[in-house]
Amino acid sequence: MKVSVAYALPDRQVWLEVDVPEQASVREAIEASGIARTFPALDLGTQQVGVFGKTVALEARLEPGQRIEIYRPITADPKLLRGTGSDDDSN
Repeated sequence: MKVSVAYALPDRQVWLEVDVPEQASVREAIEASGIARTFPALDLGTQQVGVFGKTVALEARLEPGQRIEIYRPITADPKLLRGTGSDDDSN
């Protein structure tokens, strides 16, 4: 069955289509895609993954046509980016 694997850095994005056996896991599809050769810093032990925007376990089973997304860790505090820097939204 065909699924896809997507990963993005601020300056580079990759979306790979991959053929995997029926009922393959998310981990198996990521490994079959070879994306780790393109992005050697990928660490599935620490990075979250999802299917169509919802986080899933690496052992989750896939269905045909699903898109696996490998998420980068958040490196900035969203509150600081918003400019409040406070838990109190009444400012």
